[in-house]
Amino acid sequence: MQKGALRLVRCQDCAMIYANPVPSAYASGQYYDETASGYYLSPAKLESDYAPVRFERELKLFRKYSGCGVVLDVGCSSGAFLYQLNKRYPGDYEVIGLDASGPALDFASSRGVPVVRGDFLDQSFDQRRFDAITFWAVLEHLFEPRAFLNKAWSMLKPGGLCYVLVPNMKSLATRLLGARYRYIYHQHLNYFNRATLSRLVEGQFSIREFRSIHFNPVVLWQDWRSSGAEVSNEQRAALLKRTTAYKQNPLIKPMKVAYTFSEKCLGILDLADNLAAVLVRKPS
Repeated sequence: MQKGALRLVRCQDCAMIYANPVPSAYASGQYYDETASGYYLSPAKLESDYAPVRFERELKLFRKYSGCGVVLDVGCSSGAFLYQLNKRYPGDYEVIGLDASGPALDFASSRGVPVVRGDFLDQSFDQRRFDAITFWAVLEHLFEPRAFLNKAWSMLKPGGLCYVLVPNMKSLATRLLGARYRYIYHQHLNYFNRATLSRLVEGQFSIREFRSIHFNPVVLWQDWRSSGAEVSNEQRAALLKRTTAYKQNPLIKPMKVAYTFSEKCLGILDLADNLAAVLVRKPS
């Protein structure tokens, strides 16, 4: 698949779809520390990330299996997930966020979220071990996702949990739109489906739960109409703000019921926008 300068190829051995070649700024994380910081710290993005509804699905899944403990959020960006976790469940968790984007971490610190700066693969955390490590919408951005999962395995306590959320390459949106879908773009280096994600984690983890979640019909409609025109970071932030406002608007409750039903049906069929997996660390 070709989309502008982005070229996707499929591995003949494992069927994984990935970008090739990968610009050095994306492989190293430099892009997120420099160019992307304006997006992560834009008022629309921050307002949406810190809205109570922003991580409701992730929080529900996380609380189902991790009621307390020491938590590391890899790729924490502005710290919103950890902020919501501590705000909703004060005293239950000791949290640390890590990211390559210095400006985003500065904001996280300003909201009281403890952070570590740099490459996850280079961190020792003073030999500390965690009860849970999260990768919310992170693995698709990584040049070496398997190395990050191996590192997570080494940082978890025996029986510790790893939470993963990635875009679903076999979602309804991807099937209908193909390369026109806005989430097939240069920042995403890896494109997962249930089989390839399962294969990636099978050596170090067992899967406790695997589900397909999230559905954004506004994105589907907009990308269909625009025929795959490039979506700027400003437009992405504006849409996130708009959809977050929809979720919090009590006047559209009947539409929410229909939306929830649609999302549930798509999830059962593995056609929702994202894949979420709860992984258990296997013994060494």
